[in-house]
Amino acid sequence: MDKYNQSRVTEFLLLGMTGSPFGVRIFLFVLFLVTYISTLIGNLLIIVLISTISQLHSPMYLFLRNLSVCELLLTTVIVPLLLHVLLAEKSLISFSGCFFQFYVMGAAVATECFLLSVMSYDRYLAICNPLHYFSLMNHKLCHQLGFLCWLFGSVAGVTTNVPICTLQFCGPNIMDHFFCDMTPLLDLSCSDTNAAKITVRVLSAPILFCPFALIFSTYMCIILTILRMPSATSRQKAFSTCSSHLAIVAMYYGTLVIVYVVPSKGYSFNANKFLSLLYSVVTPLLNPIIYSLRNQEIRVALKKMLYEMKQWAHI
Repeated sequence: MDKYNQSRVTEFLLLGMTGSPFGVRIFLFVLFLVTYISTLIGNLLIIVLISTISQLHSPMYLFLRNLSVCELLLTTVIVPLLLHVLLAEKSLISFSGCFFQFYVMGAAVATECFLLSVMSYDRYLAICNPLHYFSLMNHKLCHQLGFLCWLFGSVAGVTTNVPICTLQFCGPNIMDHFFCDMTPLLDLSCSDTNAAKITVRVLSAPILFCPFALIFSTYMCIILTILRMPSATSRQKAFSTCSSHLAIVAMYYGTLVIVYVVPSKGYSFNANKFLSLLYSVVTPLLNPIIYSLRNQEIRVALKKMLYEMKQWAHI
């Protein structure tokens, strides 16, 4: 026990891409920096538009605003450190800082799963029960559901964090990754990690699959309802109201399944490192792009805000 106390890890060394040519690291630094800035601009723009344009104060867009906040939280807790690791070739992170990052990342991922499922329920009510939509999905319920998504996401972050942070870390402290993720943390522990792995999987399964089951069932009902519509125009209009959300669900869950569910034996460790960046860096960038390109109301609101800004600038 004394040996553990004396050699307990107090910080981790993130290697990132140590050993890669300087030019490659600079290229990736610029790429991720541009991606991060674009993500900030895109999601902040969505938040500002929905907050200031009264036409966007419907439940669907209020959920989308929560989703953009979640995306900002996820990418901001990862990318700045990632950029520092690339530029400095390696970076130290404290033990508490590492697990704080791991907690926020887990909470944001879980919250996004819950938000996507609530958004699918909103689309289900709008398409399958349009006459009672505004009485069922009122603003009070919308805000309550948003709050519950954040609450359950925060609790999920704690439940998946505790089994790992209670492990013993007595050395080495070198983590071959861009940020503190579950697999590299388990690899560095000098404790028996089998119980922690089982606990995390048991706790994570409902967080991942229960929202997905709700999304799948609601979209089955939506598809059946759309197919029963009499005209092609009404079917196209109904599908267009949920196509952006469906694209984001497919992209988000697809990356999570690739990283955490599909066996990684066929991939190199470097490939797994970059795959983990899909949901934490790429998806937050694509979400506002998908909604802005595929949603006419967002485009109209953006044009209105730009016009008002132009008018204000000429005063």
